[in-house]
Amino acid sequence: MKRTIIKALHQWKDEKSRKPLILRGARQVGKTYILQEFGRTDFHHYHYINFERDERLSTLFEKDLSPARILGELQFYLNTAIDQTRDLVIFDEIQQCPRALTALKYFCEQMPELAVCAAGSLLGVDLTNVSFPVGNVTFLDLSPMSFMEFLAGIEKARLVELLQAHDLSAPFPEIAHEQLWEMWKHYLIVGGLPEAVKTYRDKQANSYEAMQAVRAVQRDLLETYMADIAKHSGKTNALHIQRLWRNVTQQLARAQDGSAPKFRFKDAVPGIRGYEQLASPLDWLEKARLVLRTAIVERAEMPLAGFANENRFKLYFFDVGLLGAISDIKPAQILQYNYGSYKGYVAENFVAQELRASGMGALYCWEGRTSEVEFLLETASGVIPIEVKSGQVTQLKSLKVFEARYQPKNSIILSAKNVERRGSRLYLPLYVSGSLAKQFVAGD
Repeated sequence: MKRTIIKALHQWKDEKSRKPLILRGARQVGKTYILQEFGRTDFHHYHYINFERDERLSTLFEKDLSPARILGELQFYLNTAIDQTRDLVIFDEIQQCPRALTALKYFCEQMPELAVCAAGSLLGVDLTNVSFPVGNVTFLDLSPMSFMEFLAGIEKARLVELLQAHDLSAPFPEIAHEQLWEMWKHYLIVGGLPEAVKTYRDKQANSYEAMQAVRAVQRDLLETYMADIAKHSGKTNALHIQRLWRNVTQQLARAQDGSAPKFRFKDAVPGIRGYEQLASPLDWLEKARLVLRTAIVERAEMPLAGFANENRFKLYFFDVGLLGAISDIKPAQILQYNYGSYKGYVAENFVAQELRASGMGALYCWEGRTSEVEFLLETASGVIPIEVKSGQVTQLKSLKVFEARYQPKNSIILSAKNVERRGSRLYLPLYVSGSLAKQFVAGD
């Protein structure tokens, strides 16, 4: 599976003042695979240590945190030499050994020539008493595979090349647009978890069999995440976290107009009311990267973070394929594009996922008294509103209110339509959502 994060890994390797790297991301998004592939292709050798698989490894860090001693003992454990200048050391599931996390500080200071990468699915979860190596590590985040990575993973090279090279000021060739739209619907079913993508790729000659196999994989993955919550929730009530996670999809589904609603705390978890009581399980889900939070702002002015309240937000699922599975949306309904108001919030969830995967750390939306714009982009020339429409009909009542109030330089409407410019409004197909940050933020 080709992942765009490999470019960032290459940049990290070539940095003169390189620090140990921590790769964060939810379980099953491909962290182990990409680090091992990086070690295989870019280093003389790589050495893989998994703290969850072998709990004895934690004892290597109990005596002291001297990199020289730790490296010496690791060589005996692995029964191989480690070249400090040419090899890569991978610490996987590092949250299982908090002292190994702390030791990264000393690897940075005392052994900077050694390339060290760490990965963790639940970093930040129940690590309140750990001395975190702030300032001595580099962070990268790995999301589920984006739509473009999905296309690459199922060997649609021409469509990938077109998406990468296409100027969004011009329409796509109509045949290509139809193909991309069809593959986008397939992505809504499969999502971006590598195991689901591989299953689809291996069986795509028979679409029905492929979709059934994907849903079976997704059901197993959902059970895996539920088991993780039960195992790793620590002091936070696991049952509350599980119910809150399932409630995210239930609240998305209650949308009457197809647009994802503000998250309601009442009845999210039986017997618990208010943000204060739900803050801990919500924080757990965010740190485990199982939900995407979009802050609601009433003033679309920069910096947007200054107008966000911690208790007013929308929640999306971290993977749109799992969202369809847990919501029991049949693959045939998605392929026929016939699943009612669900289309609206599924499309929004896709856009949130693509924006996050493209590098946007925080997501924002705007709410007026009777109006709402689904997403906002902060750019050098001001805030750009993004309206999300799931089909060809693009009534823009809320966007008109926003434009009258804030006079944005550009407005973006994502829908089923091909590219079209109407004054300051740019109509774009939903499948290009992952290119927006690069086109309008980095290249503004």
